[in-house]
Amino acid sequence: MPKVLIADKLSPSAVEVFRRNGIEADVAVGLTPEELKEKISAYDGLAVRSATKVTSSILTSASGLKVVGRAGIGVDNIDVPAATQRGIVVMNTPGGNAITTAEHAISMMLALARRIPQANESTKAGRWEKSKFTGVEVTNKILGVVGCGNIGAIVADRARGLKMRVVAYDPFLSHERARDIGVRKVDTLDELYKDADFITLHVPMTDQTKGMIDAGAMTQMKPGVRIINCARGGLIVEEDLKAAIQEGQVAGAAIDVFEEEPAKSNPLFELEETICTPHLGASTNEAQEKVAVQIAEQMSDFLLTGAVSNALNMPSLTAEESERLGPYMTLAEQLGSFAGQLTESGLRAVTLEYEGHVAELNTRPLTQTALASLLRPMLDTVNMVNAPVIARERDIDVAEIKYERPSDYHTLIRLTVQTENQKRSVAGTLFGGDKPRLVEIKGIPVEAEVGPHMLYITNEDKPGLIGNLGRTLGDAGVNIATFHLGRAARGSDAIALIEIDEPLSPPVLDQVRKLPHIKQVKPLRF
Repeated sequence: MPKVLIADKLSPSAVEVFRRNGIEADVAVGLTPEELKEKISAYDGLAVRSATKVTSSILTSASGLKVVGRAGIGVDNIDVPAATQRGIVVMNTPGGNAITTAEHAISMMLALARRIPQANESTKAGRWEKSKFTGVEVTNKILGVVGCGNIGAIVADRARGLKMRVVAYDPFLSHERARDIGVRKVDTLDELYKDADFITLHVPMTDQTKGMIDAGAMTQMKPGVRIINCARGGLIVEEDLKAAIQEGQVAGAAIDVFEEEPAKSNPLFELEETICTPHLGASTNEAQEKVAVQIAEQMSDFLLTGAVSNALNMPSLTAEESERLGPYMTLAEQLGSFAGQLTESGLRAVTLEYEGHVAELNTRPLTQTALASLLRPMLDTVNMVNAPVIARERDIDVAEIKYERPSDYHTLIRLTVQTENQKRSVAGTLFGGDKPRLVEIKGIPVEAEVGPHMLYITNEDKPGLIGNLGRTLGDAGVNIATFHLGRAARGSDAIALIEIDEPLSPPVLDQVRKLPHIKQVKPLRF
């Protein structure tokens, strides 16, 4: 009989689901890391929320652990790479607490507009300070939604019910989808900042979004703006927000998540204009019931049948398919990640073309892997299981084409992305049967192996580029590992894909962008 340890407080329904499926479930809440390390080797599954930290050290002690289930979305408390390395599946429950989090954001916005917590504290202290707590209406105000995925769309819907006008910024939101949910899409954050009376954040924590609301961003906002963050701590530079409130640029902020949690002290706690809650976005009875039942069902299916749902580090594959498709999965992931990091406008369509040997295989997992990697730079909860659902929600057409005709290569995968502004393609093959290579970018032949840190450059095909670029990187102490060039024709557009040993600092990246003949520079990470 499989055994599962529930290490955080979950609804009793989770235990009922496990036991109904014939799985032994023990509940041990509040274990220290050392206590968890001592117990974990006896279990096949570990179910947690956000309190228990599933570190590499704990996973090393988990000799029999097969699956870690997170009752919720975020897996910041789980060392996913370490779990992957040890062959442990990590699952979460995307969407289980979307309504609850959206409702909390709306509640925070209304409390901020009417200064309800401050008035409550004052009144209970015996002070009748009616004139001190004059608020503002939300009717006819503009709400700026940054990140209009599942939660952001629910917030927009609720705000429209309050007769607010909603603008949204999301590179993956199509204009058709925006019309369907009743929001006006803007193409830049600056445009949203300029118009919005209230701004609510609903984006994941990524390299692109970390610290996105800083002093510079707040100077672009409408004076007197009010900011709500129920998404992730670290999206806002907290000291900059404090200064903007003190200077009057920002009228107030309602914050549920913080850069360091638990937040025992924080610069925002000192201000009367802020409302702070202890990460309550998912804290309702209904949400906790949903995610507890969902994670118990997913873990039971995996432990009993091998079925994988909402896994962050494992494709839905049989053992036989996994061995055969492994190298192709790596190639598909690289193609999707490459295209995703270059995509800066709304996606309209994605096409996967399979030629040669790969066209004879089960390509659905490959398409889902490429799609997940394509969307992941802006959507950290996407995986190969939920990527097709997310694409459908965002009106992104996904197509597979298989060719029986012979290819120039023994096997070839081409990914074509259609955005609102342009069409871009990237293709790859396997050398030696298992070594992924990029062989075509935007129709230009190139042969490149992907490394951890890359530079993608588009340029005019004129002399001097290689020398100037090499000199600039050399002067900055940046070593070039590989250098791959391609061009459509002599004197026309050209591309360069360069592997470097370390990422470029912003000043060096700016120097590269200013070099003669360069049109675009994009740092990539794999």
